[in-house]
Amino acid sequence: MQSRNSRLDRLIAAATGVNRRDVRLLLAQGRVLVDGVAVTRINQVVGQFAVVSLDGRVLQERRPVYLMLHKPVGVVSATKDDKHRTAIELLDHPCAADLHIAGRLDFNSSGLLLLTNDGEWSRGLTGPEQAMSKVYEVEVENPITDECIQAFATGMYFSFEGLTTRPARLEKIADRVARVSLVEGRYHQIKRMFGRFRNRVISLHRIAVGPLQLDPALAPGQSRELTALEVVACRSAERGAIAALQNSDTGADMQQKSALVAQHLRSI
Repeated sequence: MQSRNSRLDRLIAAATGVNRRDVRLLLAQGRVLVDGVAVTRINQVVGQFAVVSLDGRVLQERRPVYLMLHKPVGVVSATKDDKHRTAIELLDHPCAADLHIAGRLDFNSSGLLLLTNDGEWSRGLTGPEQAMSKVYEVEVENPITDECIQAFATGMYFSFEGLTTRPARLEKIADRVARVSLVEGRYHQIKRMFGRFRNRVISLHRIAVGPLQLDPALAPGQSRELTALEVVACRSAERGAIAALQNSDTGADMQQKSALVAQHLRSI
């Protein structure tokens, strides 16, 4: 997962074959534009989604892509795998090969999987300092006890890692079905926590990551791009902006609001 920010002189040299010493002259002549503005600093760092052109020829033009996928059981959360079908292979999108996964799911788990080419955005979702909640629907082999619910809420010590899990919410929906909300993603964490009570997990399905919920219109294996509102909702620093838009009294409908947020995204 790379940010792909780069120095302007290196980008131009790589894209054109021009000697980096000669790039300085191109800049001085005002022939290089970044997002439509002439730049002169040879060591300027440009973002991965900046539009860079030389004499009208586009050298870099990438747009950020954000997808949600309804991952089926039996698919690997990876970009490549020699034995199994991968999440990337399920995508019908021109930028599929350029995407990475933001928060994996196990081979035998299903549900919401997010993919993007924006490393900063995905780090905001998966970084431990973000404490982004993930919600799962779980079916287990035996009835769920009050003792188990309390243990999830308190945290469990995992000797292999030498740590205690952060508190998680276990909400019983039926005798053997529950909704689990947690803010970390230890290796097979939910299965191991139920395993502490000798209760095997039969199915594990992720329904939400932070403010994003799996679109019920997506069948297993299907995907769609996130709306502008959904993208901004995942940026903790932008939550105030989205709330202001949603609560505005301008009478704008959702499409208009999405357009406003999209415009805001391009400016940050």
